[in-house]
Amino acid sequence: MAEPQPWSGVHAQRGMFVFICFVWGTTWLAMKIGIATVSPGVFAGLRWTIAGATLLLILRARGERVMPPPRLVPRLTGVSVLLITLNQVIQLYGLKYVTAGLAAVISSALTPIALLFFAVAFGQEKFTWRQIGALTVGCVGVFTLFGPDALNGTLRLSEVGGALGVAIGCLCYTSGSVMTRPLMRNFSAVQLAGLTDLIGGLILLFASLLFEPGAWTSMTFHWGWASFLAWLYLLVPGALLSTTMYFFLVRDWGASKSGMYAFISPVIAVGIGAWLFGEKLDWGDALGMALMLGAAGLALRRGGQPTAMTVSIPADEVI
Repeated sequence: MAEPQPWSGVHAQRGMFVFICFVWGTTWLAMKIGIATVSPGVFAGLRWTIAGATLLLILRARGERVMPPPRLVPRLTGVSVLLITLNQVIQLYGLKYVTAGLAAVISSALTPIALLFFAVAFGQEKFTWRQIGALTVGCVGVFTLFGPDALNGTLRLSEVGGALGVAIGCLCYTSGSVMTRPLMRNFSAVQLAGLTDLIGGLILLFASLLFEPGAWTSMTFHWGWASFLAWLYLLVPGALLSTTMYFFLVRDWGASKSGMYAFISPVIAVGIGAWLFGEKLDWGDALGMALMLGAAGLALRRGGQPTAMTVSIPADEVI
């Protein structure tokens, strides 16, 4: 299904990419604030459920299709569970036991590598020297920026488990991101974002209410202003806007190139931390940020993106 042309322009794509980099560079702090007082499953499940329902209601009000074809529901549900349900609950529980800096190291380094791996594994993209160079430079930059602090001292078993949770959540998200691209032959980007948010959020919320300690207490919404504002920030810029924009970029740029936000978002997070909270910013930090920006620039140069979706799906699944 074709999208309105303004979303497809080069300047619009770059603007969406910059917006995603900024918002997703500040979400670690919001998540850390929220899960300090709210059960992770409820905190995330409510956000994604409301985000998905909002997007679908907007589409419905515009007279556009909302419901998916029945034959695609199993595939759509599987993608939603990877993108939202498993990614969020595993990652948020991991974040409870590691610092935001270590979580940023894992997520920033693993996201573009995993996206490229899964894109190649599913036959959507091929390795190029530019991609390999960008990934190498970006990973060096990530560890130059965060590595010394994150790896300082001996990690406790809980920290190792937390780091593993962040990594597994990242792998769930990246594999789900790549699997959404074939579905975009059947759904608009906004419709797909709304459906995956709603399905994944509902599954996460119901599972949380059934199995997660403290979930029903969190449903009383006695969160405090800090947690509520953090949740609202994650809902509107983080879910409603950024996730929808990300689907457009995955459609037009491919998963691995879109995933280069992971090299820029940590730079934004460090800059904001130094500006607002007086966190340190030395020459090593500056070098790490420069390397990550260089990696993103290398990957985002014209000619480094797929011009069309190279994946194929059975003819009986194309609407």
